[in-house]
Order: sequence, then C-alpha cells, then structure tokens
Amino acid sequence: MTDTSAGTKKQEFKATERIEAPQGGPGRGPMGGGMVGQKAMDFGPSAKRLVGLMRPDRGKAIAVVLLGVASVLLMSIAPRILGHATDLVFNGFIGSQFPAGTPDSALPKAVQGMDVVPGEGVDFGAVGHVLMIVLLIYVGASLLAWLQGYILNTVVQNTVRQMREDVEEKINHLPLNYFDRSPRGELLSRVTNDIDNVSQTLQQTMSQLLTSVMTVIAVLAMMVWISPLLALVALITVPLSLVVTAQIMKRSQGQFVAQWRRTGKLNAQIEEAYSGHALVKVFGRQAEVEQTFAEENDELFQVSFGAQFVSGLIMPAMMFIGNLNYVLVAVVGGLRVASGSLSLGEVQAFIQYSRQFTQPLTTVASMTNLLQSGVASAERVFELIDADEESLDAPALTAPAVRRGEVAFEHVSFRYDEDRPLITDLSLVARPGQTVAIVGPTGAGKTTLVNLVMRFYELDAGRITIDGVDVAGMPRSALRGQIGMVLQDTWLFEGTIRDNIAYGRPDATEEQVLEAARATFVDRFVHSLPDGYDTVIDEEGSNLSAGERQLVTIARAFLTDPALLILDEATSSVDTRTELLLQNAMAALRTDRTSFVIAHRLSTIRDADLILVMEDGAIVEQGDHEELLAAGGAYARLYHAQFTAAATEDAAV
Repeated sequence: MTDTSAGTKKQEFKATERIEAPQGGPGRGPMGGGMVGQKAMDFGPSAKRLVGLMRPDRGKAIAVVLLGVASVLLMSIAPRILGHATDLVFNGFIGSQFPAGTPDSALPKAVQGMDVVPGEGVDFGAVGHVLMIVLLIYVGASLLAWLQGYILNTVVQNTVRQMREDVEEKINHLPLNYFDRSPRGELLSRVTNDIDNVSQTLQQTMSQLLTSVMTVIAVLAMMVWISPLLALVALITVPLSLVVTAQIMKRSQGQFVAQWRRTGKLNAQIEEAYSGHALVKVFGRQAEVEQTFAEENDELFQVSFGAQFVSGLIMPAMMFIGNLNYVLVAVVGGLRVASGSLSLGEVQAFIQYSRQFTQPLTTVASMTNLLQSGVASAERVFELIDADEESLDAPALTAPAVRRGEVAFEHVSFRYDEDRPLITDLSLVARPGQTVAIVGPTGAGKTTLVNLVMRFYELDAGRITIDGVDVAGMPRSALRGQIGMVLQDTWLFEGTIRDNIAYGRPDATEEQVLEAARATFVDRFVHSLPDGYDTVIDEEGSNLSAGERQLVTIARAFLTDPALLILDEATSSVDTRTELLLQNAMAALRTDRTSFVIAHRLSTIRDADLILVMEDGAIVEQGDHEELLAAGGAYARLYHAQFTAAATEDAAV
C-alpha cells in the first residue's frame, strides 16, 4: 500500500469515527484495557492441538522416542545388574564366614537359598567386571539422553517458530474491527508473553514427560520380572497418586487461565498509560493510573498465587505417597529375603526400581503447574489464530490500473454495531481529478467513508466502484496499492528519515526521495539535523516535532504518486505558515487525481471542487464553498461557528 500508516498500524485511523465498541465485545476504559472474555478451551483438546503442531517434525519426533526408549532401557537394566554385584559381595562375605567344604545342610536356613561357597571370599574381579558394565551402561544412557534432548530442542523451537509465523500471518488477515475491539497491550501479550510461555513449557516438560512415561513402563516391567508380589505392592499407591493429581489439576487449571488473562489485561493498562503518558501528566491523573495499576497488579498477584499454590500441592503430596510406597516395599521385601524367596541383591534392585517408578510420577506431578500454565497460554494464542479473518479476495478478478479515478458510492449502508446504523443508503460520485472535502461533526462518519473505499471494512449493503469496477471484486493489495493516505496521527518507524520517506516506494532513487522532500518542505528542516537525511529516528519520532513528523508522512505519500489520495486532517499538526505552504504542495500533489480530504478547519478546503457535509452517516449537503455558504445550511452554520468563535475570542482579548 502506498500510504504510510494504513498497512502496518491499521488501528490508528479508526479512532474518530467509532461511536463505541461493538456490543458484547470488550472495550477500552479510560485508564485500562479491556480483557478478551472468551471461554477457555479444556486442557485436553488444547494440549492435543499443541502437540499436533509438531507434526511437520514427526521424523525427528520418532527419533526422539526411539532414543528415549533406548536410554530408558539401559537405565532400567543397570539396577538389575548392580543387584548382581551386591549378591557377589554379600555371598562372598557370607562364604568367608564358613570353613571350606561345609555341606549346605550345615549352613543356616536363610543362607541355604543363596549362591554361597563356604571358604571363598568376595570375588573382587567379578565385582569390578560387573561395575564396569554398569558404568558403560550409564554412560551410554546419558549420551542417548543428551542426543534425545538435542533433537527434541530442535522440534520444540521449530514448533514455536511456526506458531509465531501463524500468529503473524493471522494478524495480517484479521479485519480492522478485531483491532478495534482488542486493546493493543492484550494483543501484544498474546503474541509475546504467551508464545514465550508456551516455548518455555515445551522446552522444560517435553523431554521429561517422554522420559518419565517410558521409565514408568520399563521399570514396571523389571519389577514384575523380579517379584510380581512386590510389583503389586508398589502399584497400590498409583491410583491414589492419580486421584490426588487429577483433583488438584482440576482446581488449578482455571486459575492458570485467569493468570494469563490478567497478565494480558495488566499489559493493556500499562501500554495505554505509557502511550498516553503526556496526557496523564497534563490532566494530573497519575494517582488514578497508579491506583488502577495497583488494583490490576493485585488481581494478578491473587490469581497467580492461587494457581501456583494449588498446583504446588502436587509435589509434596506425591512425595508423601512415594515414601509410603518405599516403606511398604522395604517391609515386604525384607520378609521375602528372610524367607529365602528373594536375594538381598534382588530386593536392593527392586528398591531402586521402586524409587525409579515413583520418581517419574513425582516429576510429572511437579511439572503440572508448568503444563497448565503453558496450555493456558496456548489457549489464548489459539483464540487469536481461530479468530474470523477478512473475507477472501475474489481470485478470478484482478484490479485494473486506475486511469480516471472516478469513485462512486451506490446506496451504501454500513454499521459497526448491528444495533446502531452509521451510514444508510448513501450515494455520491467523485469525478476524476476532483478534490472532495468531507466535513461534519465528530462521529458523523467522515473517516469511515474513506475506510470503506480502502476496504478496511466490508459494506452491509450497496457497492463502491472505482472507474466502474466494484472494489469488493478487487484484491485488497492491488486496490490499496493505488491509494495514498496521510493521517492526522503520524506513524514513523525506527530508521533514517530517508528510509521513512521511501517506505511506500522502496525502489525510489535518491533524487526522487529528495524531490519529494523538497516538494513537501521536509528539506527545509532536515539540514538542521545532525546527520541530515541519515538522521535516525525512533518509532515515536521523539527527536522530531509533531509538525516535522507530519511533513515526513506527507513526503512519503508524495513519493508514491498514488492514483487516489486520501488526506485525513493531514495538516493539523503544522503551524499556520507551513500549512499554507503545504496546501500549495498538496494542490500540486492532487493534480490529475481524485482526492478525498477530511477536514475540521474549513479554511483549508475552500478550494475543494466538492464539499460533502455529513451528519449521522448521511450527506446532508454538497456543493462548493460559495454555494454552500449561500445556501445557509449546515455548512454555513459550521463555517460561521468557527470564524465567529475565533473573532469573539480575539475581541475578548
């Protein structure tokens, strides 16, 4: 699009014509942003959808699973082999206590079931061999786990990158009314805070979850192999763990959703207060802003504390249940050793397995708060991704180049809110090359009229044509690429003055940029800056005055040489002398092209070919300056009200 601000910061030019936010949607308060109030999805479907985003990397995901299985199997075998080393040491020690050649019948009953050789001590060579095998197993398992984590990190980061790309693409396809309803801070919180939280959650939990689940399966198999009875004892506490975890999760999930919604609301309030910092100072509202922040911050503290406290109960509860399991296994295992049913090494290995069995359950429980927080953030991102998009462009039609620039409104009707009509059955024709001025009180529909030409909103009825072609059948990019727009609210991005002027036409030559700057009087002030056209300005343009920022945006539109030109109070920020110069420059800019000029200061549009006077979304008068003054209607009242008020003020002074 040729204009500066319309493509990137759409929400800026909806401000003056909106009567109020759509009913049922969250609006913005005077000191704080509204909160998107959609009902959150359930944990299960949201988590499933989040995992589904990894589908493009399913090959790597399979490799992660296989590496995890191999690592867990090695870790599961190690305690069993280590138990054999314990038997070698214990049996050797017991054997050394009896003379060589002692018959088995002479040995104590508890020793007869063991592999004890009377007169022989500990075979340290065999023990060392077993320990070396265990060491190699642990090293191999660690290397496989490291490789698994490396590949999984790639999968997670690719997933989050794709999520960011989906959000960015979605934002570019959302209709303008979505930004009207959503506070900017709330939207930014979804795009930044929530996606970062999803990234951290996946990074911290996915590897541990996979490892924990596979560890539970492998360890359970080993426990059943050693002793089905002890395995049954160890499993007694599992249902209790699941019940406790499920109950706590049920109570904490809603609080995590509230936590991230409150975070978005607080961000919206902060963004609004900081953006309007000067106004807050001017009107002495610092105390109110601080009070609002304190209230929102306290609300966030309460829900965050509740979410973390409730979910934090899982870890101590699981530790308590795990200790109960440990005691049961130790008691029953000791009885089995005393009866000769199991060796000491087998019981020692089983106790290790019981720890390995409860540890992943405890790990999963401890990650529940992270999972709930991450899924709550994912829900908010999915709400954005699932929002209704702009209607698709008709693929079969193409936008012809605008040759004449005739713009026609045919019985157009439009409303922001279904219950509050704004424009009803409006018809008008802007002839090629005409300058059409639109005047009227605030809320009359002036900016809405030109936004409809740009297709920032879709009509409820009627149609708008350019050179006889319905704009609804044109691709939006092609339509907007032929229209230049300069807004009352300037928008500059971080970069040099030269880059800002060339924003709508990146391929412009240096001479073309300088020509546009000279024509719009940017060249008058730019040489007083330290680096001239290479002076770097931030996105707020804080090192330029309001009038200088406005001149840069006008130069930007001038450079694009658009077929249609829309000026929305484009000279409101400049001084009177500069305004006169700019009027001459814009008169040249408007030559041979149709222009729409929205103005409140009627002195700036006296030379317009056609003046439209709007009230309540309807055109109540139209004509040139002299005709409308002679008619003595709405335009004459507006005109005389401005100049009579000015004269009265001068007389009073």
